Amino acid sequence: MSNLRTLVFFATPAHDCSYLPDRQATTMFVDPRAKVDKRLYSQLTALGFRRSGSHYYRPHCETCSACVPVRLRVEHFSPDRSQRRVLKKNGDLNCTMVRASYTEPYYQLYARYIEERHSDGDMYPPSREQFTSFLVEGATDSWFLEIRDREALVGLAAIDQLDEGLSAIYTVFDPAYEHRSLGTFAVLWQIEEARRLELPYLYLGYWIADCGKMNYKTRFRPIEALKDGHWQTMTTD
Repeated sequence: MSNLRTLVFFATPAHDCSYLPDRQATTMFVDPRAKVDKRLYSQLTALGFRRSGSHYYRPHCETCSACVPVRLRVEHFSPDRSQRRVLKKNGDLNCTMVRASYTEPYYQLYARYIEERHSDGDMYPPSREQFTSFLVEGATDSWFLEIRDREALVGLAAIDQLDEGLSAIYTVFDPAYEHRSLGTFAVLWQIEEARRLELPYLYLGYWIADCGKMNYKTRFRPIEALKDGHWQTMTTD
């Protein structure tokens, strides 16, 4: 089994940034031949890496540090007024954690979400192979949160369990339920699940100050950012 000292890393050539226009990005990947177990994955996450399928990566841009890894310390979190409204609004939904896997209903929900919400992004057009390689392959201790309105599947959140927290990988929802704020609801649910499991952190991926799609992350406080190798509380006001 690999460990931090034996890992080999590769950097991609510069490519168009997915988040900031007119910028080039470079991504560092863990050697895909490495055997990454839950312990090593947890260590990589604490160092700012993310998982996409069987790949572990982090930004590695020479002239830009806009992508900031962030996590929430769940024991100190208290929902604000808006978040309490989201919880109340969705109190009638049924939430169940199941092992990450491919099913056609999962894919159909994913496809509708990408087609209607992210048709301008690099995940469009969706495909079954894309869904599997992104959310199913490489699963270690990986789960899907099913969000149902009675029997109808209306939301799906991919979640990894780490040694010291949960990692929020991706959330999709039925665009017809946009008024429910299911993205926020899924994060709030994961915060409570981390508390139930007595895990201190919920990792929320990268935050970019100039990317409006990521503004929601700083609404969960106290949020910590990884800067200069150290996790520190962010000041977002």
